[in-house]
Formats: sequence, structure tokens, C-alpha cells
Amino acid sequence: MNHNRPVLVAPSLLAADFSQLENQICLVEQAGADLLHLDIMDGIFVPNISFGIPVIKSIRQKTDLFFDTHLMISNPIRYIEAFKAAGANSLTVHIEACPKPQSLFIKMRQLGLKVGLAINPQTPVDELFPFLEDIDVALVMSVEPGFGGQVFQPDAIQKITKLRSEIEIRQLPVDIQVDGGINLLNSSSCVKAGADQIVAGSAIFGQPNPDQIINKMRK
Repeated sequence: MNHNRPVLVAPSLLAADFSQLENQICLVEQAGADLLHLDIMDGIFVPNISFGIPVIKSIRQKTDLFFDTHLMISNPIRYIEAFKAAGANSLTVHIEACPKPQSLFIKMRQLGLKVGLAINPQTPVDELFPFLEDIDVALVMSVEPGFGGQVFQPDAIQKITKLRSEIEIRQLPVDIQVDGGINLLNSSSCVKAGADQIVAGSAIFGQPNPDQIINKMRK
């Protein structure tokens, strides 16, 4: 399904060299990144721990990029205000961690944050449908969350297609984001299926020409 909206590319900071964080962010910003995807993991909801509020706060001073903050954490309502204060622009929570996310959405809106809702590969895409009126971004995970560098799961394509169809039937302004194992080979299938936002980690960070990769993903 082709659509005319621009495709946004969100490099995932998890794949950056953390000893050179400012330079790495500067590099993808100059390469034309639209958003910076921040993967927050707590070791409970997912089996890994990444980084948290102090890192967001310190890099906020170094870039004007939109901080697209993906909370792979249990009980995220505890931290919404702290993430906002640190400089997050949007928060995406997992339906598996908050099966009744409305109170979170209300709080995010009150703080002026964009609202996202994510599903893991095992979760049916229909579980997002009751919340489409309340969110800005629906995130389809194309790998099990928790670790970078995994292989893209092609089932995500069907989910994106089904989600795009539902969003268009209801004429909602919801973006579809896809995250996990994205590279130049599979990003075009995701866009054709209806994705608006492509999250990519190792396909962008650490590559010699990130600007070329970002441009190709956009097309």
C-alpha cells in the first residue's frame, strides 16, 4: 500500500558508540535523521538494561532532534514526568506492560508529550485498535524487544498492512512505526505495507555513509 506521507527515519541510539555519544548524535543529525529513537530498558519487562534519564538529560543539551522515547519498562507511569523533564518529546509504552494505558495517555497529553503504543511480535495487531483514537504513533516490533542486532521477523509486514488499513478506514492521523532488524533490504517492504517511521540501529550507526542509508530508507 503506497501512501504519500513522508517517511521518517529514526536512528536507534542503542547502536551508537557510547564513548562518542555527542559525535554520534551529531553525525546522524547531519545525515538527515528525523527523530532519535531512545530505547529504555529496565531488565524487568525485557531481559536487558540500556540507559535512562541521566543520559537523555545530558544529550538533550547537544541536539534539537525529536526524542522518540521507547519505554520497554514495567509500570511506566512512575517515570512519565521525569522523562518529560529530561527532554523526551514522545513516550511509547507497551500494551503488554500496561493493558489499560488510558491513564498514561491522559498524563502524557497533560505534559505535552506525543503518545505511542507498542506491541511485541507475539501480540496480535488488533490489540492496538481500541486505542488508535488516543495515540499519535503505533509501534510494531519486528524483533523481540530487549536486544539490538536481531533478525527482522517478516510477520511484521502483515501487521503493518492490517494496521494501515484500519487507520485509513477510520481516517486517523496515526503514524505507524516499525522497529527491529531494519535494514535497506526490508525497509522498503515496511514502507510499502504502510509504515511511516523506520527505526534502524546498526544499519545507520557505525556505517561509513549514514546520510546515504537514511536517504535510501526514505525512498
